[in-house]
Amino acid sequence: MGTANDRAPLAERVEQLLAGGGPLPLVTAGDPVLRRGGEPYDGQLGPALLARFVEALRVTMRAAPGVGLAAPQVGVGLRIAVIEDPAPVPEEVRVARGRVPLPFRVLVNPVYEPVGTARAAFYEGCLSVPGYQAVVARAAEVRLTGQDEHGRALDEVFHGWPARIVQHETDHLDGTLYLDRAETRSLATHQAVAEHWSQPTPERAARSLGFNLP
Repeated sequence: MGTANDRAPLAERVEQLLAGGGPLPLVTAGDPVLRRGGEPYDGQLGPALLARFVEALRVTMRAAPGVGLAAPQVGVGLRIAVIEDPAPVPEEVRVARGRVPLPFRVLVNPVYEPVGTARAAFYEGCLSVPGYQAVVARAAEVRLTGQDEHGRALDEVFHGWPARIVQHETDHLDGTLYLDRAETRSLATHQAVAEHWSQPTPERAARSLGFNLP
């Protein structure tokens, strides 16, 4: 754990970031902060500032809109992320993707590990890579450990779409973008996905664009 002087610059930067009010500006691919990942959170912001920062992440995520947001995506190199998914999708999508409502959660110092060997591949996007989506194969089920914003231990198993969200956001904290794991031949603009690949699963896209699925 660092000293008060070590922590001051980061806390001051977060204070400056929050001073603008409203949704925070998003950092996009190419900014080094997205590749450095985040340092473990050990009280650098203090309880009151952490609560304000978490609320700002929630406001920013919802305004984007997105289903998750990691601190590096707003330029803050800490291992903190928020996730939430109301999952307003048709029944066939829910069944195919395992997309079920995920209540708002704060993840502090999260780490995940696959549960079993099953993998699932679907189109995925990112607020830090605006305008594009690509197919990513991820573990179908993961165990997440870490803490919440109050320091309480987390140890939970996620599957389906919530498992994908957990992996995506935790990857951000390791300096990994979804494009690093994507099938590059599947890369498409949002418009192209809407026009051609809006099916619940990417099987047709795989056949047409020439990439493999797990």
